[in-house]
Amino acid sequence: ELEKLGLRDDVDLHVYEVPVEYQTVQRLIPALWKKHSPQLVVHVGVSGMATTVTLEKCGHNVGYKGLDNCRFCPGSQCCVEGGPECIDSIIDMDTVCKRVSALGLDVAVTISKDAGRYLCDFTYYTSLYQSCGRSAFVHVPPLGKPYSAEQLGRALQAIIEEMLDVLEHSEDKINCQHEH
Repeated sequence: ELEKLGLRDDVDLHVYEVPVEYQTVQRLIPALWKKHSPQLVVHVGVSGMATTVTLEKCGHNVGYKGLDNCRFCPGSQCCVEGGPECIDSIIDMDTVCKRVSALGLDVAVTISKDAGRYLCDFTYYTSLYQSCGRSAFVHVPPLGKPYSAEQLGRALQAIIEEMLDVLEHSEDKINCQHEH
């Protein structure tokens, strides 16, 4: 839906479907960062428990025990051995949430600090680690529960445009403290 709507004119939007597979995530996310060198990557995942559009503040490195779609689970139960326990997005999600909520869209937007220790959280952490925090993750509820594809597309469009605005006004605060 977002691909149909697009983003502002100065943004190149690349949309990829990431399989629910730990090993694919570990290979694909760094490859996409290398290929595109993006200003920001925004991951979107469906959560059967979500009733709002949820902005995730951080990704977690350990605690991955669930089997993926290939019936695989990392033996270490972590994303990056020796990596920090938690990495925060450099995007101020509270500000993004307030701004998007003020737009009066017919979609509720909330904040979370726990993306669930499954492939969404694993993908988010992997991307945050790769990008020194220049990533975001948005959980959406399943289609029709309660929002339509059009509602979610418009909400994602507004969220990403606000994230880009927040990022552009915080560039001087960014530093990376780990090596890839």
